[in-house]
Amino acid sequence: MIWIGLIAAAYLIGAIPFGLLIGFARGVDVRKHGSGNIGATNVGRTLGRKWGYLCLIADITKGILPTLAAGLFVERAPTALMLLAWLSVGMAAVVGHVFPIYLGFRGGKGVSTTIGVALGIYPYYTFAMLAALLGYAIARFSTGWVSLGSVVLAIVFPAALVVLAHRSELSFVDAWPLYVVAFALGVLIIARHQSNIARILKGTEPRAARG
Repeated sequence: MIWIGLIAAAYLIGAIPFGLLIGFARGVDVRKHGSGNIGATNVGRTLGRKWGYLCLIADITKGILPTLAAGLFVERAPTALMLLAWLSVGMAAVVGHVFPIYLGFRGGKGVSTTIGVALGIYPYYTFAMLAALLGYAIARFSTGWVSLGSVVLAIVFPAALVVLAHRSELSFVDAWPLYVVAFALGVLIIARHQSNIARILKGTEPRAARG
Protein backbone atom coordinates (compact mmCIF):
# COMPACT_ATOMS: atom_id res chain seq x y z
CA MET A 1 0.00 0.00 0.00
CA ILE A 2 2.92 2.35 0.66
CA TRP A 3 4.18 1.95 -2.91
CA ILE A 4 0.70 2.40 -4.38
CA GLY A 5 0.35 5.61 -2.39
CA LEU A 6 3.77 6.84 -3.52
CA ILE A 7 2.97 6.11 -7.17
CA ALA A 8 -0.37 7.92 -6.95
CA ALA A 9 1.19 10.89 -5.18
CA ALA A 10 4.01 11.05 -7.73
CA TYR A 11 1.51 11.17 -10.59
CA LEU A 12 -0.53 13.94 -8.97
CA ILE A 13 2.61 15.95 -8.20
CA GLY A 14 4.00 15.39 -11.68
CA ALA A 15 0.70 16.54 -13.15
CA ILE A 16 0.94 19.99 -11.54
CA PRO A 17 1.21 22.33 -14.58
CA PHE A 18 3.79 24.76 -13.26
CA GLY A 19 4.32 26.33 -16.68
CA LEU A 20 0.63 27.13 -16.97
CA LEU A 21 0.47 28.44 -13.39
CA ILE A 22 3.49 30.68 -13.95
CA GLY A 23 1.81 32.02 -17.07
CA PHE A 24 -1.45 32.67 -15.24
CA ALA A 25 0.49 34.53 -12.54
CA ARG A 26 1.80 36.77 -15.32
CA GLY A 27 -1.65 37.14 -16.90
CA VAL A 28 -0.82 34.88 -19.87
CA ASP A 29 -2.12 31.48 -20.96
CA VAL A 30 1.03 29.94 -22.42
CA ARG A 31 -1.09 27.37 -24.26
CA LYS A 32 -2.19 30.18 -26.60
CA HIS A 33 1.32 31.34 -27.45
CA GLY A 34 4.34 29.91 -29.21
CA SER A 35 4.21 26.15 -29.48
CA GLY A 36 1.27 25.97 -27.07
CA ASN A 37 3.27 23.70 -24.76
CA ILE A 38 3.31 24.22 -20.99
CA GLY A 39 6.98 23.30 -20.65
CA ALA A 40 9.94 25.49 -19.76
CA THR A 41 11.00 26.19 -23.36
CA ASN A 42 7.67 27.71 -24.38
CA VAL A 43 7.35 29.53 -21.05
CA GLY A 44 10.76 31.09 -21.64
CA ARG A 45 9.90 32.12 -25.18
CA THR A 46 6.54 33.55 -24.13
CA LEU A 47 7.30 35.19 -20.79
CA GLY A 48 11.06 35.65 -20.78
CA ARG A 49 14.10 33.60 -19.92
CA LYS A 50 13.91 33.94 -16.12
CA TRP A 51 10.35 32.56 -16.10
CA GLY A 52 11.46 29.71 -18.30
CA TYR A 53 14.23 28.87 -15.83
CA LEU A 54 11.72 29.02 -12.96
CA CYS A 55 9.49 26.57 -14.82
CA LEU A 56 12.48 24.33 -15.54
CA ILE A 57 13.43 24.18 -11.86
CA ALA A 58 9.83 23.51 -10.83
CA ASP A 59 9.41 20.71 -13.37
CA ILE A 60 12.72 19.10 -12.34
CA THR A 61 11.69 19.38 -8.68
CA LYS A 62 8.40 17.57 -9.18
CA GLY A 63 10.38 14.67 -10.60
CA ILE A 64 13.13 14.55 -8.02
CA LEU A 65 11.09 14.97 -4.82
CA PRO A 66 8.75 11.95 -5.11
CA THR A 67 11.65 9.85 -6.38
CA LEU A 68 13.86 10.77 -3.43
CA ALA A 69 10.95 10.12 -1.07
CA ALA A 70 10.47 6.65 -2.54
CA GLY A 71 14.22 6.03 -2.27
CA LEU A 72 13.90 6.14 1.52
CA PHE A 73 12.13 2.78 1.33
CA VAL A 74 14.78 1.17 -0.89
CA GLU A 75 17.52 -1.04 0.51
CA ARG A 76 21.20 -0.50 -0.34
CA ALA A 77 21.24 -3.50 -2.71
CA PRO A 78 17.64 -3.58 -3.95
CA THR A 79 16.04 -6.56 -5.64
CA ALA A 80 14.59 -6.24 -9.13
CA LEU A 81 11.07 -5.99 -7.66
CA MET A 82 12.05 -3.19 -5.30
CA LEU A 83 13.87 -1.35 -8.10
CA LEU A 84 10.79 -1.68 -10.29
CA ALA A 85 8.60 -0.22 -7.53
CA TRP A 86 11.03 2.70 -7.05
CA LEU A 87 11.25 3.35 -10.78
CA SER A 88 7.46 3.16 -11.07
CA VAL A 89 7.24 6.16 -8.74
CA GLY A 90 9.55 8.12 -11.02
CA MET A 91 7.69 7.02 -14.13
CA ALA A 92 4.42 8.11 -12.52
CA ALA A 93 5.81 11.63 -12.06
CA VAL A 94 6.84 11.80 -15.73
CA VAL A 95 3.51 10.39 -16.92
CA GLY A 96 1.76 12.98 -14.75
CA HIS A 97 3.72 15.76 -16.44
CA VAL A 98 3.04 14.45 -19.94
CA PHE A 99 -0.58 13.43 -19.32
CA PRO A 100 -1.85 15.62 -16.46
CA ILE A 101 -5.31 14.82 -15.16
CA TYR A 102 -5.82 18.50 -14.35
CA LEU A 103 -5.54 19.54 -18.01
CA GLY A 104 -7.43 16.77 -19.78
CA PHE A 105 -4.22 14.70 -20.11
CA ARG A 106 -2.54 17.29 -22.38
CA GLY A 107 0.78 18.28 -20.85
CA GLY A 108 4.47 18.79 -21.49
CA LYS A 109 7.11 16.68 -23.17
CA GLY A 110 8.63 15.11 -20.09
CA VAL A 111 12.26 16.19 -20.39
CA SER A 112 12.62 18.30 -17.24
CA THR A 113 10.72 15.86 -15.05
CA THR A 114 12.75 12.94 -16.43
CA ILE A 115 15.92 14.81 -15.46
CA GLY A 116 14.57 15.19 -11.92
CA VAL A 117 13.64 11.53 -11.69
CA ALA A 118 17.05 10.39 -12.96
CA LEU A 119 18.88 12.60 -10.50
CA GLY A 120 16.72 11.16 -7.73
CA ILE A 121 17.53 7.53 -8.60
CA TYR A 122 20.94 7.84 -6.98
CA PRO A 123 23.41 6.48 -7.87
CA TYR A 124 21.98 4.22 -10.57
CA TYR A 125 20.73 6.91 -12.95
CA THR A 126 22.52 10.03 -11.78
CA PHE A 127 25.81 9.72 -13.68
CA ALA A 128 24.07 8.53 -16.85
CA MET A 129 21.86 11.62 -16.72
CA LEU A 130 24.87 13.90 -16.21
CA ALA A 131 26.33 12.43 -19.40
CA ALA A 132 22.99 12.95 -21.14
CA LEU A 133 22.89 16.57 -19.98
CA LEU A 134 26.33 17.10 -21.50
CA GLY A 135 25.00 15.71 -24.78
CA TYR A 136 21.99 18.00 -24.48
CA ALA A 137 24.17 21.06 -23.92
CA ILE A 138 26.42 20.31 -26.89
CA ALA A 139 23.48 19.76 -29.25
CA ARG A 140 21.39 22.65 -27.94
CA PHE A 141 24.09 25.32 -27.84
CA SER A 142 25.82 24.31 -31.07
CA THR A 143 22.60 24.35 -33.12
CA GLY A 144 20.21 26.57 -31.16
CA TRP A 145 17.58 23.81 -31.25
CA VAL A 146 16.35 23.02 -27.75
CA SER A 147 14.32 20.13 -29.14
CA LEU A 148 17.41 18.55 -30.72
CA GLY A 149 19.14 18.75 -27.35
CA SER A 150 16.18 16.97 -25.78
CA VAL A 151 16.28 14.19 -28.38
CA VAL A 152 20.03 13.76 -27.86
CA LEU A 153 19.43 13.55 -24.11
CA ALA A 154 16.80 10.85 -24.68
CA ILE A 155 19.30 8.80 -26.71
CA VAL A 156 22.39 9.33 -24.56
CA PHE A 157 20.68 8.61 -21.23
CA PRO A 158 19.96 4.88 -21.74
CA ALA A 159 23.17 4.46 -23.76
CA ALA A 160 25.26 5.97 -20.97
CA LEU A 161 23.49 3.76 -18.45
CA VAL A 162 24.64 0.67 -20.34
CA VAL A 163 28.22 1.97 -20.53
CA LEU A 164 28.29 2.80 -16.81
CA ALA A 165 26.52 -0.39 -15.74
CA HIS A 166 29.74 -2.07 -14.62
CA ARG A 167 29.94 0.45 -11.76
CA SER A 168 26.70 -0.86 -10.25
CA GLU A 169 26.70 -3.32 -7.37
CA LEU A 170 23.72 -5.07 -8.95
CA SER A 171 23.74 -8.09 -11.21
CA PHE A 172 21.86 -7.88 -14.50
CA VAL A 173 19.16 -10.11 -13.01
CA ASP A 174 18.44 -7.46 -10.39
CA ALA A 175 19.23 -4.43 -12.56
CA TRP A 176 17.01 -5.12 -15.59
CA PRO A 177 14.30 -2.62 -14.49
CA LEU A 178 16.89 0.16 -14.75
CA TYR A 179 17.48 -0.57 -18.43
CA VAL A 180 13.81 -1.06 -19.30
CA VAL A 181 12.65 2.16 -17.67
CA ALA A 182 15.57 4.23 -19.03
CA PHE A 183 14.75 3.01 -22.53
CA ALA A 184 11.03 3.69 -21.99
CA LEU A 185 11.71 7.24 -20.82
CA GLY A 186 13.92 7.87 -23.84
CA VAL A 187 11.27 6.55 -26.22
CA LEU A 188 8.59 8.69 -24.53
CA ILE A 189 10.66 11.86 -24.91
CA ILE A 190 11.43 11.15 -28.57
CA ALA A 191 7.77 10.34 -29.27
CA ARG A 192 6.73 13.66 -27.72
CA HIS A 193 9.18 15.45 -30.03
CA GLN A 194 7.97 13.96 -33.31
CA SER A 195 6.70 17.28 -34.64
CA ASN A 196 9.94 18.99 -33.61
CA ILE A 197 12.00 16.33 -35.38
CA ALA A 198 9.94 16.81 -38.53
CA ARG A 199 10.55 20.58 -38.42
CA ILE A 200 14.29 20.08 -37.80
CA LEU A 201 14.49 17.90 -40.91
CA LYS A 202 12.67 20.63 -42.87
CA GLY A 203 14.81 23.38 -41.34
CA THR A 204 11.77 25.20 -39.92
CA GLU A 205 12.25 24.47 -36.22
CA PRO A 206 12.64 27.74 -34.23
CA ARG A 207 16.06 28.32 -32.76
CA ALA A 208 16.62 29.62 -29.25
CA ALA A 209 19.29 32.07 -28.21
CA ARG A 210 22.67 30.34 -27.87
CA GLY A 211 23.91 32.47 -25.05
